[in-house]
Amino acid sequence: MDKSSTNSQASLFKPEYEHMLLDKGELRYYEAWLSQDEAQQLFINLRQSIEWEQSVINMYGRAVKIPRLNAWYGDDNCPYRYSGHQFFAKPWLTELLTIKQRIESVGSLTFNSVLANCYRSGQDSVAWHSDDEPELGKNPVVACLSLGAERQFQLRHRYQKQLPVQKLTLKTGSLLIMSGAIQHYWHHQVPKTAKKVGERLSLTYRQVKSI
Repeated sequence: MDKSSTNSQASLFKPEYEHMLLDKGELRYYEAWLSQDEAQQLFINLRQSIEWEQSVINMYGRAVKIPRLNAWYGDDNCPYRYSGHQFFAKPWLTELLTIKQRIESVGSLTFNSVLANCYRSGQDSVAWHSDDEPELGKNPVVACLSLGAERQFQLRHRYQKQLPVQKLTLKTGSLLIMSGAIQHYWHHQVPKTAKKVGERLSLTYRQVKSI
């Protein structure tokens, strides 16, 4: 990754971030978007208040439980389909809506939904994929807020297999914004780890479009 540290105006909503350029896409990583105290309190509140489930998806012709807990929140009429499973958005929780508005203020962004994931241990994960479903439109912007235990985030190019896998440790309170054509040219994952790690919540905000 080409990295350049960018000093933005010192304010609650615009902390310093790393700007990382990739082929056909870019990342902005705010390592300390939330304070440690705020991140910890938000983790506690959302772990309890989100209506978690363990979805079943179709994989290679059979139904399997995904290796994490998940929940979908958003505006009315905001369904989302993934691996043959249809998610219908639950009404916004106040905290999820407040975080959405704060993220939107970072870069004039607009989101209408959030996919929450809970990684209960190092054995919970998400495999290689791209957020390129038709209802997300062309070149979607996806913003991911991490809470709880640190986990490694990896990216690999979908077509240029010779390029090395890119790795980034997502810390609690950090915000990662993916934009450009990154979803069409790169896969990403949060792999399993043998290390003893605590629970991690990820809140990935998206803009679902009518198709």
